[in-house]
Amino acid sequence: MTKTYFNWSTDKDSALALYYLQKNKKLNIDQLLTTVNATHDRVSMHGLRRSLLKKQIDFLGLPLSTIELPEQPSMKEYGTLMTTKVDQLKKDGYTDCGFGDIFLENLRAYREKQLQGITCHFPLWKKDTKALLLEFIALGFKAVVVCLNNELLDPSFLGRKLDSTFLEDLPDNVDPCGENGEYNTFCYDGPIFKKPVGFELGEKVLREYKKPNSKKDKQIGFWFIDLK
Repeated sequence: MTKTYFNWSTDKDSALALYYLQKNKKLNIDQLLTTVNATHDRVSMHGLRRSLLKKQIDFLGLPLSTIELPEQPSMKEYGTLMTTKVDQLKKDGYTDCGFGDIFLENLRAYREKQLQGITCHFPLWKKDTKALLLEFIALGFKAVVVCLNNELLDPSFLGRKLDSTFLEDLPDNVDPCGENGEYNTFCYDGPIFKKPVGFELGEKVLREYKKPNSKKDKQIGFWFIDLK
């Protein structure tokens, strides 16, 4: 079995991808890797508290390693931090890694370029996203929406659990799995967990960021709900 780490983002796609890869008898997944915003002590992009990440990891029963990121790192800063971590993982004997990406070609190409010398596995790649979400639900996984794009989804979706009703309520222009960044989730239960992760829904906050590659400093808004 090859020594493998998994890039864990705390969400439904990570959970389902990890579920698939743990069934691969050629891989020995014995570490999770997560990027954390060191300034706010929260998981990058999803805004999840580090304390809740730790609880989630404890119930998964796998060791966690983190990459501590500054407030808003440039791609160069991110790349440097990632390269440093990957070099250490290689020294520790890791030859393979896993991701929960589904169909973003540019993102996959970037990851594989960054991880030269590491074999990358994408168990959800090119699968139908509606079918994946239905499978996620059927397997007994449970997740809640923690972040969403203000231009594409109403903030009333924050805090909603992923079920068939959620899927029916999604607008037609939103990918069922939110693969284009429409929404992000926190997975708190399922067949890979020892027991459900307890949490409480907190306040909703709208944050604005500069749009990537925008020449006019256009802003994009994201709603977050704090989980405690």
